[in-house]
Amino acid sequence: MSDDRRYPARPMVGMGVVVLKGDDVLLIKRGKPPRLGQWSLPGGLQELGETAAEGACREVLEETGCAIQLGPVLDIIDIIRPDDDGRIETHYTLIDYAATWIDGEPVAGDDAMHAAFVALADIDKLAMWDETVRVIRAAAALKQG
Repeated sequence: MSDDRRYPARPMVGMGVVVLKGDDVLLIKRGKPPRLGQWSLPGGLQELGETAAEGACREVLEETGCAIQLGPVLDIIDIIRPDDDGRIETHYTLIDYAATWIDGEPVAGDDAMHAAFVALADIDKLAMWDETVRVIRAAAALKQG
């Protein structure tokens, strides 16, 4: 099995986590492709031997220094991109979780350029992937009840 993200032998499983603290959401500015320099959810690829939930908690801690209480799965998003010849160039399955902040101040680590809590009211002002905005809103609605 190849670890190469382009033309993989299998889909790559990634986790994204919507961490809420009051009316704020924890975001990172991506330091590596894909979406280099864009605001996003903390997260990353699942490692061999860990559950998706364990990977989600690990990634948030590595990228932001924050501890969380993991909540339910918000959505599963498949990203399958063929090249011009029809071969699968990238294939990701992203599991997005809701979570609540427990401890720690955001500090960029791992592959994040920046980490910060952002007011939910301000997420439309950031250049983010539409799916990211959608799952943030889903987590906020879930929290409201």
